[in-house]
Amino acid sequence: MNIMEIESYKAKIEYDPEIDLFRGEILGLNGGADFYGKSPAELRREFKKSLKAFLEVCEEKGINPRKEYSGKFNLRIPPKLHSEIAAMATAEEKSINQWVADTLEQTLHV
Repeated sequence: MNIMEIESYKAKIEYDPEIDLFRGEILGLNGGADFYGKSPAELRREFKKSLKAFLEVCEEKGINPRKEYSGKFNLRIPPKLHSEIAAMATAEEKSINQWVADTLEQTLHV
């Protein structure tokens, strides 16, 4: 996955062959903001411009620019995987929730 980060905001970068440009979409916002560029340098400049414009509109309207997350989500997995996770959690003397959270955090390097 191609992720670009500026000021703790992340954007997913993809190539759009129809217009022969790279497109960035800023993630985790209370709304949408995207930008385009031909090179990494141009993408960074456009990312900053798009983010600045989005933050200004949020400020004017009194809106929190970042989407808020509860910290909870449901996950459906095969019973065999559930069993393996439970075994690993028990072996590490953790709850399944804590084991999964730790594993995800290690994977994402957060």
